[in-house]
Amino acid sequence: MKNVTRIDKAVFPVAGLGTRFLPATKAMPKEMLPVVDKPLVQYAVEEAYEAGLRHMVFVTGRSKRAIEDHFDTSPELEAELEAAGKTELLELVRSIAPADMACSFVRQPRALGLGHAVLCAAPIVGQEPFAVLLPDDLMSGPQGGAGVLAQMVRQFERTPTCILAVQEVPREHVRRYGIVAGEPAGERLTRVSRMVEKPEPDAAPSRMGVAGRYVLTPAVFEMIRTNPRGAGGEIQLTDGIARLIEAEGVHAYRYEGRRYDCGSKEGFLQATVDFALKDPQLGPGFRDYLKNLAL
Repeated sequence: MKNVTRIDKAVFPVAGLGTRFLPATKAMPKEMLPVVDKPLVQYAVEEAYEAGLRHMVFVTGRSKRAIEDHFDTSPELEAELEAAGKTELLELVRSIAPADMACSFVRQPRALGLGHAVLCAAPIVGQEPFAVLLPDDLMSGPQGGAGVLAQMVRQFERTPTCILAVQEVPREHVRRYGIVAGEPAGERLTRVSRMVEKPEPDAAPSRMGVAGRYVLTPAVFEMIRTNPRGAGGEIQLTDGIARLIEAEGVHAYRYEGRRYDCGSKEGFLQATVDFALKDPQLGPGFRDYLKNLAL
């Protein structure tokens, strides 16, 4: 009998236009914006790989060819680095897509929302549980600990229902998130009884906001497919998950670590500074530079 808690596929919705970063994103996917020396999408893929997932499914759109090229091999570049004896750089380039990692790409033909993007991956995912990672949300696990998705995969093995990563958000920010409420089911776990997409502060059932990581069961595809359009006339992933609360149960997991909202310029700059400071080569000199700034 197949192990229903085994997760192998990760879905990356990367078809957005990145309008908040124009003009930088006019010709370059926002997911390819670098934090220090790696694009945002690579951080998300590395997080999924660390969690044990080996099949990466990218839901792309027009003008997103750079993402596919990034995870493809580059024989000319590799040959040049090898001829120049640049072994470390050669290994770095090859590590972007390890030999045991598969990549699939599917187009989202129209911008109809996150739920629609996830639904585009259904033919590849099939009837298996899977993860969804939003590369705009750069997630960092605790120092020396497991990444956020790895934490969620372990939780799913114990509680094989939809698992949503959540964090407590300021009251004035609840209108930016899907908000969940429910009963405690463990130290970091809540059994969800209610979900609301981007409520006004006075109508929010809690301050627990859904971050950009999900572990989902395949039943969510039918819920998305048969659900009417929600906020903004889009097909909302939150609405599809909410329909599973009674059917299968949904849990929210308060993860350990930090989230950087790299869909905003402020969050992107915060991530760049923090990751530069943590870099073993750049960190010491960059820290001295920051200390000497006349702020």
